[in-house]
Amino acid sequence: MEEEYDVIIAGSGAAGMTAALRAHHDGLKVLIVEKSAYYGGSTARSGGGIWVPNNYVLQREGIHDDPQKARAYLDAVAGEDVPPAQKEAFLDHGPAMLAFLRAHTPYMRFSYARGYADYYPEKPGGLAEGRTIEPLLFNGALLEEDLALLNPPVVPIPMGLSFNSAEFNRLNMAFRTWKGFGTSVKVIFRAIGSKLTGKKMLSLGQALSARLRMSMKEAGIPLWLNTPMKRLLTENEKVTGMVVEKDGEEIALRAKRGVLLAAGGFERNLHMRREFMPAPETTEWTQGSPGNTGDGHLAGITAGAALSLMDDAWWGPSVRTPGAEPFFCVAERSQPGSIMVNHAGERFTNEAAAYVDVVHEMYRRNAQGVQHIPCFFIMDQRFRNRYLFLGMFPRQRIPKAYYREKIIFRADTVDELARRINVPEENLVNTLRRFNEMARQGEDEDFHRGESAYDRYYGDPRITPNPCLAPIDKPPFYAVEMVPGDIGTKGGLVTDAHARVLRADGTVIEGLYAAGNNSASVMGRSYAGAGATIGPAMTFGYIAALHMAGK
Repeated sequence: MEEEYDVIIAGSGAAGMTAALRAHHDGLKVLIVEKSAYYGGSTARSGGGIWVPNNYVLQREGIHDDPQKARAYLDAVAGEDVPPAQKEAFLDHGPAMLAFLRAHTPYMRFSYARGYADYYPEKPGGLAEGRTIEPLLFNGALLEEDLALLNPPVVPIPMGLSFNSAEFNRLNMAFRTWKGFGTSVKVIFRAIGSKLTGKKMLSLGQALSARLRMSMKEAGIPLWLNTPMKRLLTENEKVTGMVVEKDGEEIALRAKRGVLLAAGGFERNLHMRREFMPAPETTEWTQGSPGNTGDGHLAGITAGAALSLMDDAWWGPSVRTPGAEPFFCVAERSQPGSIMVNHAGERFTNEAAAYVDVVHEMYRRNAQGVQHIPCFFIMDQRFRNRYLFLGMFPRQRIPKAYYREKIIFRADTVDELARRINVPEENLVNTLRRFNEMARQGEDEDFHRGESAYDRYYGDPRITPNPCLAPIDKPPFYAVEMVPGDIGTKGGLVTDAHARVLRADGTVIEGLYAAGNNSASVMGRSYAGAGATIGPAMTFGYIAALHMAGK
């Protein structure tokens, strides 16, 4: 069996759906094929932030950004790992991509995540107020039967609650500030109102994926679920389509204008992780979508594609969760009254730094002899009384399974805690003594925690002068095993400024495009800000569609 389209897209995350909308708008016949039973990919499991400099939302909110400032920042963050043409393509087309979505679909509406700082706001061009935007909450009931086909979030949000990233930040302070308490009341009443009116309010990555899917439905763009790509079709070294499996039958799909690989990373492929990623490697610490087994990478390799950044990922310190997926720790590391230590019982980084940097440091130091993987997150009872932790409310009893599976350890003294996690007692005691002295002064002389606007975003505003520092001295004490988790791999097929896949000699593989985590990231080995995965993914999907349309 054979069918013909202008554009065929593998993957239904933000990159694939954005590309489909642009290609359809330009009069092309488009099909998205999705391997899994759900659409949305890792986008639907994410925070839903979008990092695109100088976009219309920032302009609307009065944020001063411009191409020169954005270029200086991206150069400082991504460095020489990314070709200048790639960075220019992202900066040029990102704002146009968002403007296109606003102009041509009523569903793609965004708000500004005010105050969510760029991850390196002190670098040239960085913004302490941030560049991240996010989707407005969305009533999933509008999707009708397609709501049940939306990829579920990593951690189910209880009681029908929905909130954006700014509200999530304030919810972390629900037991510390009036603003946090007021936000919690607002979110609860929103959930009650939704239940009474029959709404199914979606937020974060769920809202973004749902808005894109609703836009596709209105445009009449077909999406085939449970349809894995088996192989690419080629003629005279040009990609002309792909073979998929649908309902147990192989179908040859011809693509007159091109194939876009937007099928996610290879984080769920243990063989590929062992081949490309640093040790220790496992598929058990990732939050990437279950279908992300590198199908697009392998197809590209077979077609002759070059690879880059294959040893890197969108890392983040994570905690194993009994019977569930690991918990990606973002806010916890900035909150005062906590540190991270290695197996020598010593601090090794600014715990509140960008999560990718913390894990880079875990791997770098682990290779030098002292074990850093896993490491330990140390906190006291005061921390547990004040802040959300691993989705648990302050003072909430920690489930016994965490202790039984040796994920969390508890002790009445620091010496006893050191013995339980098998680190030198004297070292841990001295580490905490020094940290507590610095915390009381409000200055981290060792790792500068709390000096960056990004560090302070998740800090406690009631703690002065440094909202990220407080002594760890109220027993009992806790140690939580932390591993190098990720939300997806970062390396992939090398592409040019038009999102075309390249060979090792720099020549173009005609008819083949890649975006999202199928391609080597425009962020290089760094992470510009919240949404620096999704923003470029959508932008290069958009760019690929433009090129296939001859624009």
